[in-house]
Amino acid sequence: MHSRTTTTIQDPKNPEHMKTFTFDLAYWSHNGFQVDQDGVFISADPNSIFASQRDVFHDLGRGILDSAWQGYNATLLAYGQTGSGKSYSMIGFGANKGIIPNVCEELFQAVENRERNQECQVTFSMLEIYNEQVRDLLSRTKKPGGLKVREDQQLGFYVEGLKSVPCENYAQIERLMEQGTKIRTTASTNMNVSSSRSHMVITIQFKQVFLDRDLTKQSSINLVDLAGSERQKSSGSEGDRLKEGSRVNLSLTNLGNVISALADAAVGKKVLHIPYRDSVLTKLLQSALGGNSRTALIAAISPADICYEETLSTLRYAERAKKIRNKAVVNTSTLMRESRAENSKLLLRCGNSRITEQPAYSLAEHGLGPRARQLTWAHLRAQARKEWRRLYAAVAQVSGAACTCGGPGGGGRAPRPRRRSLGCCRAGGWTMGERQMVKTFPHLLNVNEDPQLTGVLKYFIQAGSCDAGQSASNAITLQGLGISDKHASFTNLDGQVAVTPHSKCKVVVNGVPITTKTRLQHLDRIILGSNSAYLYIGFPSERGNEDLGRFDYDFFQLERAAAEGVSVDKLGAGNSGDGKADPSVLAVFQDYIKLMPLVAEANQMSEELKKELKMELKVKNLASSDSRGYDLQKEVMVKVTNQRTHEVWMWSKAKFINRKFLMEELYQRFLDGEDRHVAQEDDPFWDPAEAVHLGSAHIWLQSLAYCMELEEQVEFLNCDGLEEALLHVHVTPCSPAGQACGEEHVVTDPWELLGKRMDFQIHIVRCLGAQWLKEDAERGIQMGYRIYDLPHTLYTKPVWKVMNPQIEESVQFTALNASQDFLNYLQTNALIVDLWGLQEGCTALSCSQPGLMVTGEGHILVDTKKTATVMDMGQTTPTQTSELYLKLLKLERETELLRNINRALREENVLLRESLEKTGPSQQAHMPPDTLKISGMSTDREMNQICPQRASYDGEFAKALKVFYQSMNVARGQFLKLRHHKPPEDDRMLRPFVHQQSQMLRDFGDLLESSLWKLKNDVALIVKKKRECLLHSE
Repeated sequence: MHSRTTTTIQDPKNPEHMKTFTFDLAYWSHNGFQVDQDGVFISADPNSIFASQRDVFHDLGRGILDSAWQGYNATLLAYGQTGSGKSYSMIGFGANKGIIPNVCEELFQAVENRERNQECQVTFSMLEIYNEQVRDLLSRTKKPGGLKVREDQQLGFYVEGLKSVPCENYAQIERLMEQGTKIRTTASTNMNVSSSRSHMVITIQFKQVFLDRDLTKQSSINLVDLAGSERQKSSGSEGDRLKEGSRVNLSLTNLGNVISALADAAVGKKVLHIPYRDSVLTKLLQSALGGNSRTALIAAISPADICYEETLSTLRYAERAKKIRNKAVVNTSTLMRESRAENSKLLLRCGNSRITEQPAYSLAEHGLGPRARQLTWAHLRAQARKEWRRLYAAVAQVSGAACTCGGPGGGGRAPRPRRRSLGCCRAGGWTMGERQMVKTFPHLLNVNEDPQLTGVLKYFIQAGSCDAGQSASNAITLQGLGISDKHASFTNLDGQVAVTPHSKCKVVVNGVPITTKTRLQHLDRIILGSNSAYLYIGFPSERGNEDLGRFDYDFFQLERAAAEGVSVDKLGAGNSGDGKADPSVLAVFQDYIKLMPLVAEANQMSEELKKELKMELKVKNLASSDSRGYDLQKEVMVKVTNQRTHEVWMWSKAKFINRKFLMEELYQRFLDGEDRHVAQEDDPFWDPAEAVHLGSAHIWLQSLAYCMELEEQVEFLNCDGLEEALLHVHVTPCSPAGQACGEEHVVTDPWELLGKRMDFQIHIVRCLGAQWLKEDAERGIQMGYRIYDLPHTLYTKPVWKVMNPQIEESVQFTALNASQDFLNYLQTNALIVDLWGLQEGCTALSCSQPGLMVTGEGHILVDTKKTATVMDMGQTTPTQTSELYLKLLKLERETELLRNINRALREENVLLRESLEKTGPSQQAHMPPDTLKISGMSTDREMNQICPQRASYDGEFAKALKVFYQSMNVARGQFLKLRHHKPPEDDRMLRPFVHQQSQMLRDFGDLLESSLWKLKNDVALIVKKKRECLLHSE
């Protein structure tokens, strides 16, 4: 942030790449603050750029209030990814009130100071939009399918049956907001809906009646907290056949379309259609977005590096939105004209039995005069007061009797007898008795993914025992996923509280599933069912000045992950060399934590819908490395197994999230009693059978650089780093005709092969002990690999229903002119062979070899950069490859002959120089002039005469190198095991782990030492023999 109007972001992958955006206002509230005695965040010093909640309200909230008093409609929208501060800005948290409560409070402060002949009427409504369904957050009754959005010629779009409550003061609005938050909390639990995926719209209808002037001013204030913007990404369903199925993303996507169309129209582009009607949200916000309203947009962004893409998307979204120009007008009318308009509204709703839920629309009763209208408004306020008294008298009665009022799903039930020992109280409008209970009794405090919804529900545990579950007969009624009729019992005896699961019900305490009675300690974390989280607050004597804020939703999930053995250290390199955690590993860990509760919920929905699917999180490339041994980029995947057919799918994070939305839709139909049957191709729990990646094996190619044969049995390691199967493979240097090279072809320096033709074969012999085949004998396998610059993966033929399949497939590769890059590749890289699992109904991976260059003998060409360049320049077709190969082969042979002659000349020159030094200057004068022989054949004879045993020494040296490299391959395998061998989470297993680790280190050290010792002895022996040979020749 460079100023109060600009925002600058930096690409973490390219620090020099920076983007700056200019807006009307720009705020920074990530740091630079301190907490005052009231718990309010304030600037730490005068030079700090920190913007407090009051600063934001002063700039934005006051503008909304000024517009409302002038008679303009006003709208404020908060947009951004989940966790970036949208709800904090709009609602606030704790003592740091957001824009909405501050607007309401100052509105009523101004109302109290109004003129004598001016009357102000304020009504409040609160709704939530999720999956294109509207829910009234001020009504306890839930209508299947949600409330309907209707259209009227004069009114525009409106929500039929939405409760709009008259309010006299800020305290009433505050309680209504608490009640709406409570209903939103229980709805998110019962319906399995995350608040981050829903929109919340608060509407305040503000009317000023000037009795002495026969005039009214009407203002509609819309305050909108939008769903997390990351949910609308098109990549959210990438690669999924059901990408268009979910309606969860529809609202934000269409909002973006509307804003783009309006922005284009504002800059003079021709726009034929603005798609207001494509979603519920854009229908209700039509006037706010492109009509009669003064509208502001808050774009909330995160400073985290891993959120760069989302931040950039949000800023671009706001950049488009700021181009829109609305034409707001003052909404004034005479009382007589308004009476006719309101009578029309009443007539429109005459057929609707829910007129009583629309008090805001009945303020003009059939053309009544100002005095009568004032009495009508007073009557409505009196009705509202009566409703307030009835509601809070019921709450006080429940608290005084220390019994439950029906739990989250049981609004409206009669109070239970005093013998019940577990009480439920919801935050909002607490009485003195309720506050006293919080101070006196141990209780459970709900913890929600949305901090705004945490702490809304409290369940008091008094002396005795009680049950919790879905049944209405329980002391506490829960409707969340995985909650049984009788789920668990809580007991409070002798100053100790314990929880006991019923039957096989899921109860987790401090991240660990329990099956027997477990004593609870102060601040224990409890999860009931799939994901209903509660913090246990112990007896007053156990409590201190703890910061309950640290036990948030993420704390629960981190604890569960730790109990399952998942941590940043286990996911890979714990730090990047400077002591800081690797950002990429942190990002994967965050994804894992976020997906854990979603997977638990999906499994529960599968169980209740009898889909027989089991989903579990996996980390792709957890223990995998590339061909050079470097760790691959990790990614969270979801393994899906059909427990009846044993079919397996691997879903990406994006695909799983998309499917989860669709599962929720189907599950909601199940809860509503509707037909949940869908065609197989539309079923989010089904996918066509597909090949599954099981693991990878590394075959190091260093021996090939020395023309040495390699035969190995290597492990296929799965995504967890565990052995999936064994691979038996041969890598053999050979002649163009395919005959294996002997030890006489071994080279001591790989650069001797530079520019020469190299042929070698890769022979896949067999696969042993595949776990995939052991789990289901009807399955099959395939293997695939790529080497160096091959454009496509080569696959073996599929083998079905064989436990230890014999593959016996061999492919010969040819490098016509071995390049420096290719020789470097052989010395430093491994051949990676992937193992694929086939299942009934899936299509085998293609064994064809399209686009590959081949020699005249049919061998596959590698190291083809120069060859490909020649072909491209001549626009050579594939049918001309053989002809081109013959020309290249002829040139290669001629070049090789010239190299042999040149090498022979250099060697002969060295030998002659040595001879001249020995014979001395006097003998050089008598040497005949024709001593030098240019023939390559004669130089070979002279070399052999000087040292006839030289070739045997090279052979012995090659053998020594071969043994050494084989030992190094074994050592490399042991080293990789050591790298991925992580310490256990359980301290009791630490001693055996240390002992095992020490033994592995000793074995590795012994192998390395013995290999080096043997190589040193072999080389010393060869050098000794060579010296003896040279002395003998002299």
